[in-house]
Amino acid sequence: MQNTEAVPASAPAPRTRTAGRRWRSIARNWELYVFVAPAFFYFLIFSYGPMYGIQIAFKNYVPTKGIFGSAWTGFDHFVRFFHSYYFWDLIWNTLSISLYELAVGFPIPIILALAFNEVRTGFFKKLAQTVTYAPHFISVVVMAGMIITFLTPSTGMVVRLIEALGFGSPEFLTDPRWFKTMYVLSGVWQSAGWGTIIYLAALSGVDPGLHEAAVIDGASRFQRVRHINVPTLVPTMTILLILNMGSLFGVGFEKILLLQNPLNMDSSDVISTFVYRSGLVDAQYSFSTAIGLFNSVVNAVMLVLVNQIVRRTSENSLW
Repeated sequence: MQNTEAVPASAPAPRTRTAGRRWRSIARNWELYVFVAPAFFYFLIFSYGPMYGIQIAFKNYVPTKGIFGSAWTGFDHFVRFFHSYYFWDLIWNTLSISLYELAVGFPIPIILALAFNEVRTGFFKKLAQTVTYAPHFISVVVMAGMIITFLTPSTGMVVRLIEALGFGSPEFLTDPRWFKTMYVLSGVWQSAGWGTIIYLAALSGVDPGLHEAAVIDGASRFQRVRHINVPTLVPTMTILLILNMGSLFGVGFEKILLLQNPLNMDSSDVISTFVYRSGLVDAQYSFSTAIGLFNSVVNAVMLVLVNQIVRRTSENSLW
């Protein structure tokens, strides 16, 4: 005969027991939850909360009617942007600046970190690190002011130096051909030293015994850097490369907007500056939101795609 013994009515349900254990675990580790709470609420309020406004990209948003009172338009704003005459110019300017910045700015912190790691003189090493780190703490507004001051055709220090050497000075601030180079090199000067911190931290984990064994085997300093230090940096390099590819279309608009003028607009107008003009200057809120959403989706797709490629070829992916 089958066991027909009934479960006592007072016995708690499995779901209730699980919830009780969860709350007891939270009560025991409440300090950890308090520690995490500021970051949790920061992202909840400032990152996830505003996402409800994404829907205006699919509406004809009118401030007086509100988000929910505005009429739906579907993908009209996206179609308008894709068929506009400036679409490919914005894509090209954004992509070319990002790739230029990645090609020049990505390897320089690695080279600096390898060089700093080989310096044995304490005073010189600290001085070199301080000099390269310092530009990172200059604000974007001050940096743009310095660039304009140094490259002004009439009184600029760099322009005067080039002319003193007997060369003709280019129009750095007004020639569209020079804008991307000016933007990228100034950004590398400002951020390269700060970027070496991550790589120096990775190099600090190298086992000294590996270098000692390599010296005993007769390896030169260059060979030790190539076969010990560089492989140590590969996982860090891979993760940072994935993150950089995930922001390929995320060129910040602050410095570009400060350096932008009608003469260099052909090469300086990127998606972020166009969103700023469309949304805040021209009050085309739905149109600018649609462009910003398109930009974010492309960045997310690039991040996932590059991560999957790296995951198939190595073990150094994000997930």
